[in-house]
Amino acid sequence: MASRTSIPEVPQLSRGSSSDSLTTISSSDESWKHNAPSSRTSFAYAPNWKIGSPTTKGGQFEHIDESVDPLEGTRPPIVKNVCFVGAGFVGGPTAALIALHNPNMTVNVVDLNEERIAAWNSTHLPIHEAGLPKVVRIARDGTRQVTVPSPKSGESITLPARQPNLFFTSDVTKCLPEADIIFICVNTPTKMHGVGAGATADLFALESATRTVAKHAKVGAIIVEKSTVPCRTSKMLGEILQQIRPETNFEILSNPEFLAEGTAVDDLMHPDRILIGSAKTPEGLRAASALKSVYGAWVPLQRIVTVNTFSSELTKLIANAMLAQRISSINAVSALCEELEADVSEVSRALGLDTRLGRKFLQAGVGFGGSCFEKDILNLSYLARCLHLPEVADYWMSILSINAYQRQRFAQQVVRKLHNNLRGKKIAIYGFAFKDGTNDTRNSIAVHIIADLAAELPREIAIFDPGCNPDEVREEIERVIPSPALRSRIKVCADWREPVDGASAVCILTPWHHFKGRHGRRPSRIDRDILTTTTIGAVQNSNHDGALSEMDIMDLEKIQSGMGQSQVEDLLQRLGPAPQCPPECQACKKSSVSHTPEDIVNWMAVSQMMERPAWVFDGRNIVDGVRLQQLGFKVHITGKGAGL
Repeated sequence: MASRTSIPEVPQLSRGSSSDSLTTISSSDESWKHNAPSSRTSFAYAPNWKIGSPTTKGGQFEHIDESVDPLEGTRPPIVKNVCFVGAGFVGGPTAALIALHNPNMTVNVVDLNEERIAAWNSTHLPIHEAGLPKVVRIARDGTRQVTVPSPKSGESITLPARQPNLFFTSDVTKCLPEADIIFICVNTPTKMHGVGAGATADLFALESATRTVAKHAKVGAIIVEKSTVPCRTSKMLGEILQQIRPETNFEILSNPEFLAEGTAVDDLMHPDRILIGSAKTPEGLRAASALKSVYGAWVPLQRIVTVNTFSSELTKLIANAMLAQRISSINAVSALCEELEADVSEVSRALGLDTRLGRKFLQAGVGFGGSCFEKDILNLSYLARCLHLPEVADYWMSILSINAYQRQRFAQQVVRKLHNNLRGKKIAIYGFAFKDGTNDTRNSIAVHIIADLAAELPREIAIFDPGCNPDEVREEIERVIPSPALRSRIKVCADWREPVDGASAVCILTPWHHFKGRHGRRPSRIDRDILTTTTIGAVQNSNHDGALSEMDIMDLEKIQSGMGQSQVEDLLQRLGPAPQCPPECQACKKSSVSHTPEDIVNWMAVSQMMERPAWVFDGRNIVDGVRLQQLGFKVHITGKGAGL
């Protein structure tokens, strides 16, 4: 088994000391004071606002007596303008969904990365998420008025035109002073230097963004901490705001995201819950009520949970850690299954039928990657160690130990099956993104397995991923594999044929539907039209002058398509003209993800192109092993014995 993942030594706090003392941030730049908003801005109040309080019973949300709701009687200000600081994976999609469902609200997204902003303002969005292009087009570009037949009466329904209300810009100084609510959505990677290096979160970008917000936000603006942060970071934000604007009291909310890459739009459209953390003061509850009204445009109020700020921050870390825990648990089971001739898929299915466990996150594979799980577990473990809880820290770190073991075990299987020697052999890699449905290459499991295989000095490692930008794949490889000599053996290919031509083995590391083969079943998550709802008018938290909501319009589209899975983006012909790219646009010349039948792997053709023994190592449990054996392959599937 691989050696236990370790974290660096951390300073120990005495049990009587404060664990949240933070370095103060001073600013010598006084020029901002001349432009900072000085007059108090008052909000209009929404009359007769009442919010039901959520509780859970048997895993289901239910209403309880409103008299115990901490927000009962708290009239929220009407929010007319919000601003997102950071146009990345969290900020961009969240802003787009809020703009979609709040057509009378102005939603600005600011980012100093001009290239990223240009991408958001084009047809080539910087992130790949199913359903996101349509959401962005509706909110960013507006729609035209159309008339469609009513699904009930046969009469016509007129859908009025909507004006654009989603704007992507780098003009921070213009957008921040206009915002009633400011969401901070910047990256908080693992710190790589100094105290806590390799364990705690690097809050440099968060501090910088907070200082910028403090300089330009209007009096009364609500600051929302949306980045994933260590518990009690909101206290640090308050200190920074107080240092720069001592005369102003900003309310700080915690509103962590619970998005999964690849299904972000679906997660935002139909969230399990929206978590809002606030101070338990009248001002804090009023701020929470304002944010609740924004989400209430489409989220049932019983799914919007309000807690204290620190509970909200900690919940996010624990949620990711427990999801990773389930993955490591089933991966540990997969090692047992391979030795005992059991089938991890059958074990997983049987376990998932237990309502106490459920089916999600019980799919064995080569481990978890991405920018969140490992970072948040390191963060949580570091926090526990600082609080003199070494047993707790070790418990969480064991999840990462199993994860490292699983990917190392996979690489060792490849080497062992190829006679403990990769010299002179070509290895094909199918999949580089850390999961299907996304173009995110950060901390991919694939790059670590490729590094282990490259150390065996094969003739070539050839990679194909249908969703990733080849340049981003190369950048991630360069980050993880510093040796130019080893990197020279690695090649990124444009289709599935080139990697397997002359290869001795192919490793499936991302469960793209392309790799199942022509007769494989495409995952329903990719197939289904995620922009649908169950019933028209299901959410009635807000009233847009009696007009149909976007949720209603999506349901109309579903009915118009005959309840099928329509592949037409603009079925009702509402969308206005898309932004035009310049003639030399390189993004137009290549598609980030293609779903044409020609992109599906033809395993019969692969069998004729590979060198014997033609091993298929399925690290994601997606191919039909018996069928591939019939085509002449030798097959190893994670979590299954030799009999498959």
